[in-house]
Amino acid sequence: MAVMKVIEIMSESTKSWEDATAIGIRKANKSLKGIASAYVNEQSVTVEDGEVKKYRVNLKVSFKVGNDD
Repeated sequence: MAVMKVIEIMSESTKSWEDATAIGIRKANKSLKGIASAYVNEQSVTVEDGEVKKYRVNLKVSFKVGNDD
């Protein structure tokens, strides 16, 4: 039986929430092995002079830990 761990990460993009999600997963994948899924927990933006500047997401990322028996 697989054992999964869930961590929360934050990521941002100047393009979109989807891009922020993809960036977060790509960066997490560099140090985490076995990423199985991600849940977008929150979305927000930063605003300057009435314009959206950055899209931000909080992701809950699940990944396998240990070996399967």
